[in-house]
Amino acid sequence: MEVDKKLSSDELDKECSILLELAESDPLFDKKKKLLQDNNAFKPKEQICIKRSSDPNWLSSSLTVMLRIARIIKLDEVELYFGGEEQLDSYSPRNELEALNSILQLVESSFTDACGMQKNILQDLHNITVDNICQFAEENSLKTTIVEGQTDKEKQLLQWGENNGVKTRLQITYVEGAGRGAIAREDLKVGDTALEIPTSIIISEELVQKTDMYHVLQELEDTSSETMLLLWSMKERHNTDSQYKIYFDSLPEDFHTGLSFGMSAMMSLYGTLLLDEIMQSKEHLRAQYDKLFPALCNEHPDIFPPELYTWEQFLWACELWYSNSMKIMFADGKLRTCLIPIAGFLNHSIYPHVVNYGRVDSATNTINFRLSRPCSAGQECCLSYGNLSTSHLVTFYGFLPQGYNPYDVIPLDIGGAEEDSTEGSSTSEWTTHMVRGTWFSNNWNIFYYGLPSPFLDCLRRARNPMLLTKKLLPENLENEIEILEDLLAIFNDMMDSLGDADLDDRKNTSWDVKLAVGFKFLQRGIVSSILTSCHKGLNLVKHELSKMKG
Repeated sequence: MEVDKKLSSDELDKECSILLELAESDPLFDKKKKLLQDNNAFKPKEQICIKRSSDPNWLSSSLTVMLRIARIIKLDEVELYFGGEEQLDSYSPRNELEALNSILQLVESSFTDACGMQKNILQDLHNITVDNICQFAEENSLKTTIVEGQTDKEKQLLQWGENNGVKTRLQITYVEGAGRGAIAREDLKVGDTALEIPTSIIISEELVQKTDMYHVLQELEDTSSETMLLLWSMKERHNTDSQYKIYFDSLPEDFHTGLSFGMSAMMSLYGTLLLDEIMQSKEHLRAQYDKLFPALCNEHPDIFPPELYTWEQFLWACELWYSNSMKIMFADGKLRTCLIPIAGFLNHSIYPHVVNYGRVDSATNTINFRLSRPCSAGQECCLSYGNLSTSHLVTFYGFLPQGYNPYDVIPLDIGGAEEDSTEGSSTSEWTTHMVRGTWFSNNWNIFYYGLPSPFLDCLRRARNPMLLTKKLLPENLENEIEILEDLLAIFNDMMDSLGDADLDDRKNTSWDVKLAVGFKFLQRGIVSSILTSCHKGLNLVKHELSKMKG
């Protein structure tokens, strides 16, 4: 964005400032503070002065500085682990979107105390920030293919919602690869509210407290509010007089999540961590069910009718709450797990339109789903359910996300205490390690190979604690060769344990086998990328070493 070069001296003297602050309560405060200082010489509290200049790039330069800080402030643990040693233009779609929107919020909150000329500067900064968000949206969009329009159930639910105060600019349709989804009825801009839900129709623990069930469950040990809600929904689902009858009628008879995988699908997952995750989750749920039933049915058959509290009904309710619930901060400051009718149709995406939605607006007593990026008419409007791996999404939600998921990591147990750091890096502060698809990396040089630095540095210290530098010395390169050869052996074994991808099984088979085979294919892709990176790195190091030895 350019400015008029014939600015008066008064205009050039006017400036405003924006404070970007890394909260000391951030659990990653020390790591982020070090990253701010090492890579950018920034402080945890950085005051950015924005002043008009005859330089046509003065505004974009100011935003660039703010964005560098905001990206680091908004890093989560996975992003920090994989990108903590590099100054990146983008860490992930989620991080970029949250960083830009945090700047936008700071700018908007600064308007109140600004004078005339400062407001002009802030407005220019607001505009260029929105422009950057729109550019990000254009570069990170997924195609929406509608396979079927609204059915009567969805129409009735939307009408019920509007009759009860819901305001929506979305419609419910069937989307290819996602099932039911929320589609924008019109072009929506950054900051627009796509959906507004009054708290009066939210399903939360207060509903259970009004029933006879609550007094019985209150007497039981270790019965959480979430468990109470789950048991309440098992019964309320069949209540013909329920306020939520239309909502429950709109829900599927079967939730196709990993918790409902059959034996063939489980066998397809052999060699993956997802197999263990699903088995452990189902064992936990079965133990929870056996702890409650049939005891509650025997002691209180009028409150817990046996026909409504079978294992199958319990599993259905578990899948409902896992896949549709949201954690909401209410006006009283309490965080509650809730079901939010209609909002449950907003699917998860790696490139979400809405990232901040978990708080009740005390002024309107509603939950507002405001857009953090534009959404065009006919495009699916998506949320971020959180920084979730695909294994978690398969187990509890029943889908594979579109695009490469930056949270698809393979945890590694390599043992050994972290002691010394390499050339003052912060990688020694990590006590657990992981890898992911190396296509996310942009550093393939010697000592990096597209792999995470904390992991490689840990291996270097374990093999030779005396070699603590990343310098092109023969002894260092020989150490690198040994490390890369070890990694090839580890990940070749991992690839063998995954077996064949069996992609043909996805064509004419059940939903759960298709999902399981699709997941295994993704896992093989991650391991394959690591093997390729190790092979390339090994060739690179050997070539460099041969040059040294003449």
